[in-house]
Amino acid sequence: MGIIGAGIAGLAAAIRLRLEGAHVEVFEAGDTAGGKLGELVLGEYRFGIGPSLLTMPHYIDELFELAGEVPSEHFRYRRLETVCRYAWEDGTRLDAHADPQAFAEEVERVLGVPAQRVLATLSHGREKYDLTGRTFLEKSLHTPKTWLTPEVGHALTRLHRLDLTRTLHEVHERDLKEPHLVQLFDRFATYNGSNPYRAPGLLSMIAHFEHGAEAGAFVPEGGMPAIARALHGLAERLGVIFHFKAPVAEILTRKEGRRPRAVGLRLTDDQTVMFDRVVSNMDVFFTHQRLLPGAPAPKRVLAREKSTSALIFYWGVDDSFPELDVHNIFFSEDYPEEFKALEAGTLCDDPTVYVSISSRYDKRAAPAGGENWFVMINAPFATPEQDWPTLIERIRERVIRKLERMLDRPLRKAIVEECVFDPTTIEARTLSHLGALYGTSSNDRMAAFMRHPNDSRHVDGLYFCGGSVHPGGGLPLCLLSAKIMTEVMARQAPLSRRAPDPKDTT
Repeated sequence: MGIIGAGIAGLAAAIRLRLEGAHVEVFEAGDTAGGKLGELVLGEYRFGIGPSLLTMPHYIDELFELAGEVPSEHFRYRRLETVCRYAWEDGTRLDAHADPQAFAEEVERVLGVPAQRVLATLSHGREKYDLTGRTFLEKSLHTPKTWLTPEVGHALTRLHRLDLTRTLHEVHERDLKEPHLVQLFDRFATYNGSNPYRAPGLLSMIAHFEHGAEAGAFVPEGGMPAIARALHGLAERLGVIFHFKAPVAEILTRKEGRRPRAVGLRLTDDQTVMFDRVVSNMDVFFTHQRLLPGAPAPKRVLAREKSTSALIFYWGVDDSFPELDVHNIFFSEDYPEEFKALEAGTLCDDPTVYVSISSRYDKRAAPAGGENWFVMINAPFATPEQDWPTLIERIRERVIRKLERMLDRPLRKAIVEECVFDPTTIEARTLSHLGALYGTSSNDRMAAFMRHPNDSRHVDGLYFCGGSVHPGGGLPLCLLSAKIMTEVMARQAPLSRRAPDPKDTT
């Protein structure tokens, strides 16, 4: 089995396939595993380059448990009491506690919204997840068997509860009413790169992932890159073979019957490696464009609207800001205008600013008395018309002024290290098409069904995992994509069920 890419989904796929008894080799263009979970070092400051929030860590634990290992012996994390600290320009401040009751009571204290209204909204989100999440997120939507289950039948009887005909913003206005709180909940659309004024109301289930009774936000020991290190170690212990600095030039195919079949990989040094099946953790657009030049491609799926990207400032700050938490949001005064600008392919003058400080829990990430600031704003996916050097210069100044104003203290001179990623940087470093962080957007009701499936409909023996295919982007969904892909593969051509011997690499 050949896997292209050692991102989080590629690592999970390698582990699952190896546990099924397959011989697995992973080919990674970079020099380390992890993909977007990589690390950036600026002087004495360390940063995770990509995801900064860990939710649903049980999907990581599951991989160790399947291998017969104790997860905490290899990967540790703890739950944050405060998921995020929110701030508005009018001086309103709110700590969003992980515990739903504490969160609801804080909302009532700060915003005057009855706690029961908040709990009812979270409960409705949980109901949507229970009705649809197991189907939409944990199973292939491209297999008839998925739709012939009691769970789907039950969900169909409750369609009126899913808010499929309303936008996410409309649902939150109806249920929450108070503008600050509506904006806070609307933000959850950005978790998969979507627009709350267009995304379906079904996505209100996302709030459950942070504020559900058994959910929450977590921080791993060693920062987010520790996730990749732990899974890479597990895969190696199981006998997965990794090839780093080994970019793939082509997926080799051979015509068998009506469709070609994937039979191996050609590396950029012209080395050829033959496999019975191939898995791509590479962005599905680039997989088709670069690695399958002669094969037909699902043009309609690949042309779908892309998710948003990001403009990220990595700042080494030689000062301490105790008024900040691990995760912090400084809201725009005009949220609709922010998303109008994104859809127009540019940035508004007053963007919402997210600041994550992992040195709050990982003291190795910054020197004593300093902090590592991961400062992100939502950005449009890359287009040829954009002038990113000019945009960066303008937005950097506005972000610093906004933070200094809302924190009521100087920041500019405390920034002693800096690196900037824009959508073009993200595309170049992670091969995410147009810098889109989550593949395609979820800005319409059919988005879930129009994501690229986890197997190819044009090339037999070719499978896909990662954020650009079903079920979507973000750590939990990438891990689930590997699980779905493995199940799809096993149904099509059963894998060996023998227990793998880590010494067996033949």
